[in-house]
Amino acid sequence: MSLSTTRTLIIHPDIKKLRNAFAIISGSINEAVSLSKSLKLVVIDTKVIKITTPRAGYLFGKGSTAMVLNEIEEKEIDLIIVNGNISPIQQRNLEKIWRVKLIDRTHLILEIFADRAATREGKLQVELATLSYQRTRLVRSWTHLERQRGGLGFVGGPGETQIESDRRAIDNAIVKIKTQLLKVVKTRSLHRKSRQNVPYPIVTLIGYTNAGKSTLFNTLTNSKVLAKDMLFATLDPTMRSINLNSIDKVILSDTVGFISDLPTELIAAFRATLEEVLQSDLIIHVRDIADQNNNMQFKQVNSILNRLGVETELNEKLIEVYNKIDLLSADQLEMLKNKTNRSNDIFLVSSTNNKGIKELITGVECILNQNFISETIKLGFDKSFVRSKLYQSSVIQSEKMSEYGYEILVRWSKRKQGEFYNLLNIN
Repeated sequence: MSLSTTRTLIIHPDIKKLRNAFAIISGSINEAVSLSKSLKLVVIDTKVIKITTPRAGYLFGKGSTAMVLNEIEEKEIDLIIVNGNISPIQQRNLEKIWRVKLIDRTHLILEIFADRAATREGKLQVELATLSYQRTRLVRSWTHLERQRGGLGFVGGPGETQIESDRRAIDNAIVKIKTQLLKVVKTRSLHRKSRQNVPYPIVTLIGYTNAGKSTLFNTLTNSKVLAKDMLFATLDPTMRSINLNSIDKVILSDTVGFISDLPTELIAAFRATLEEVLQSDLIIHVRDIADQNNNMQFKQVNSILNRLGVETELNEKLIEVYNKIDLLSADQLEMLKNKTNRSNDIFLVSSTNNKGIKELITGVECILNQNFISETIKLGFDKSFVRSKLYQSSVIQSEKMSEYGYEILVRWSKRKQGEFYNLLNIN
């Protein structure tokens, strides 16, 4: 069956103990619709089903399950997408009742990543994430996994079940991919070290998917990176050098967009790619300020950054760009200007018509031209909490161990230097 003819029903499970505001639910459903359309699925309908107490084997209640079955038959639905997580047993049971293919949000995102990854590294990362996800599905999801094989009489013992065999095969495949990825990560690390030795300032664009990062990247670099009004239009990181008025060369990096409930498998798989963020001299958080859920998206991005080890609170290397101001009304734009006029780390831009781009470039230059200091500090093994703080602040350039402790090369501003010297009580 062609994806372009796959009639799809999206169901959002509104679980009482996890219940969100209507605007958040609506935004999540719209996001699921956009994700589905990114794969050219035909979304026939969306449905919110309230769940007081989730059923262990089916998630939904009997009445809701029967109601969905009627809709499947009436509207000739081919695919159900549950906009949330669903257990393998729930998936198997519902597929038996509804007699159609069912996937959850994680599976949907993995499908998109698999469709979009272009580089060898991207494909390996997606394959690793997919295998990690499939491994969690091997919980008697299909009847053939209940078979047992091997072992005759008392000689071979009870043998192994098919599920154990499948899990071992996946584990072996995961080990092979991780080995291949290690080589790619080493190559990326060498490239990063060579950039540090030059060194050129590195500026990284981050943001929620579809916030306009790639369009802004194209505007700043005069490049032609794919930029479409769709979720995850680009996956693989892109880097270009640009010249600013007072800085000979700056390396600008575009990263994969974030999304709410980004599967943990993907965060782990793309960590090597996102490590570029940790090494940046400046992080630009691009926000779609015209999206009604931009505050929720902002929190999601910060949450993922914090999980990666980037402390977003009061981080002097992080600025915000409020993008798509051309989609705001005159009153909305005026209110936003009044709010941001007193801030030195928020810029209003429109990537499509170049509004605010000059001001952004000037702001980036000012920040990069601040007095950053590179120095090596020595910490004893008893100062591991200080080392942890250094990593959270993203100031570490390199590190090596000696018999006495850590020798850490940092690049930081005088203010940050003062904070940590006070922490160490060094005069």
